[in-house]
Amino acid sequence: MTNPYPHELAIGDVYFAPVLAVLVFAFLAAVITVGVLDKLKLSRWFYAPSYIFLAIMLLYMVLIDHYWIKF
Repeated sequence: MTNPYPHELAIGDVYFAPVLAVLVFAFLAAVITVGVLDKLKLSRWFYAPSYIFLAIMLLYMVLIDHYWIKF
């Protein structure tokens, strides 16, 4: 049985793993989310903001993988 999802992403003649795209999009979404939290001054309530950044990025990775880019 074949997998309906692509195994590689091709840009020109260079192939990239789909997890690379998921990682980049999750990082950008986490940066935007943390920027909004900083703007609203909600990040001061967190004990370790760097861990919160990693947790938000991991959450975005799971959501992007599940709903958008399957790897």
